[in-house]
Amino acid sequence: MVASAAGELLAAYALRGALEADRVVSEIAALQGLRRGRVRVASSAGFAIEFLPRIIAEFRRRYPGLQFHVRVAPPADVTGIVLRGDADIGITYSRAAEQGIRIAHRQAAPVIAIMRPDHPLARFRSVTLAQMQAYPLALPEGDNTVRQLFDLACGERGMVFEPVLVTNHFETLTSFVLHGGGLSISGSVTVGDRLRRGELHAASIRERGMRGRAIELQTLAGRTLPEGVRAFLGFIRDKLVAEAAG
Repeated sequence: MVASAAGELLAAYALRGALEADRVVSEIAALQGLRRGRVRVASSAGFAIEFLPRIIAEFRRRYPGLQFHVRVAPPADVTGIVLRGDADIGITYSRAAEQGIRIAHRQAAPVIAIMRPDHPLARFRSVTLAQMQAYPLALPEGDNTVRQLFDLACGERGMVFEPVLVTNHFETLTSFVLHGGGLSISGSVTVGDRLRRGELHAASIRERGMRGRAIELQTLAGRTLPEGVRAFLGFIRDKLVAEAAG
């Protein structure tokens, strides 16, 4: 059986009503909304490695009564989790516009080349595909948004890369790079902590299309967020802006 259009509207209305009731009960119990409560985040994998754990720890130092649940999913699935009401906030990479989703924040997320600080290309702040082709390269699988933009850029230039390693696990890519295996590609937020610690060097890739991706903070349209969720949403937004500023 498939729900009619009217049935889908009714289901969406009922979901928002249930979430609103949960919010009211939670805020009454917490009095000010930031003493107690739970924040549910759906995230694509790159943000969950260090970025989210770091800012959750920092946020809880201010509001120790809040609890968090982070669900890691492919970028395409994060939006669906928010739409179903199974997460309060989604942090993912831009997809086609989805009815029922509010974009709370959006910012560019260019593809970068990552390498060890002693790599021959580490003396450059930006590199081309031609420069990268001379070195072993590790790549994420084809459903990764970074990989998709990289492949498009290679196609436009008529270049073919034969990666020495392909994996769906980002930590495998970074470990390969850190152990001197070669280059890889990433987004800056994913490796921001390692860049600040001096473990990795990042270079922008001077090719058309490498900036054709954006980070999105998503919430369910029409929903009034609990105070704790609203505060954390603003906190994530500020941290993403700071990451982009360097």
